Formats: sequence, C-alpha cells, structure tokens
Amino acid sequence: METRETIFGRRSIRKYKNQTLEAEKLTLILKAAMSAPTARNMQGWRFITVQTQEGKQKIMNAHPYSMMLQTAPCAVIVCADTQESTPFFQQDCAAAIQNMLLAAKDLGLGSVWLGVYPNKERADGIAKEFSLPENIVPVGIVVLGYGDEEKGKEDRFDPAKVHAESW
Repeated sequence: METRETIFGRRSIRKYKNQTLEAEKLTLILKAAMSAPTARNMQGWRFITVQTQEGKQKIMNAHPYSMMLQTAPCAVIVCADTQESTPFFQQDCAAAIQNMLLAAKDLGLGSVWLGVYPNKERADGIAKEFSLPENIVPVGIVVLGYGDEEKGKEDRFDPAKVHAESW
C-alpha cells in the first residue's frame, strides 16, 4: 500500500470480526513499533501482547472505553520503562503506537488507540491488573483485528490551523 494511502485511509475501528490475528502479522506490527524514533535512541518502550479472553477482560476492568475487546482478537499494551527512557517517554510510545496503527492498516487490519497515561485511574488500573513493576508505565493500548465496519477516508486538513513563521 502507498504510504499516503495508508495514512489517509487509517481510521479507528471499534467493531471486529471473530477472526484470529495471525502471529506473523502481530510480529510485523511489533517490528513497526520498534522502528519508531525515540529520544536519545533509548528505546524504552515495552509491549504486552494480550490475546486471551482473561487478559482482555483485565483491560476491560481497568479501561472504560475498551469494550471492543469482547470481540477483538488482540490488544497490545504499550508501556515505558522509566529506568530506560528519557522524560519524553510519552512521545516515544506515541510514535511506536502510530507506527503500529499504520502497519495494521497496511496489513488489512483494523485498529484503535486507547489512551491510558496520564490518566491516573486507567494507568493504575492497568498496572494493577497486569502486575507491572513500578518502573513500567502503561501509556496506551492498541486494539487489533479484522474490522467488522468500514469507514471512509476523511480529509481533516485545515489550513486555518497552520501558521507561517509565527502565530
């Protein structure tokens, strides 16, 4: 798929078919995540793949907007290791998440990004449900699977939001 087509065609998918996600596709998505830039090249992101119903239920217990996991086959919790990151870990993880979303689209999959950090209640809930060490901060969750809904492209470009040289 052309890069622009992938970028402009990616949409948040919240309905999924009851279809298993192939291990090869999940690996490619994780490779895309780990190809993202990080501050000082620290690569402090960490990933928890969740594919069992029990694991998906743990996410649903901690995140109020994760009910699509009732049908989605996979979620990846994107975390930062604060001992191996800079204070820019949020941006590092966001870049990894964006790469995951684009790779999923390129592979014919649907995806949605669920925000976790800096929402304390969500971050603490995920940390508790998955027994995360203190130095591991859950930043976001990427839900993956074969979409059971179609969304058209949306042109969000707004030249009024662009300022040249100064505000």
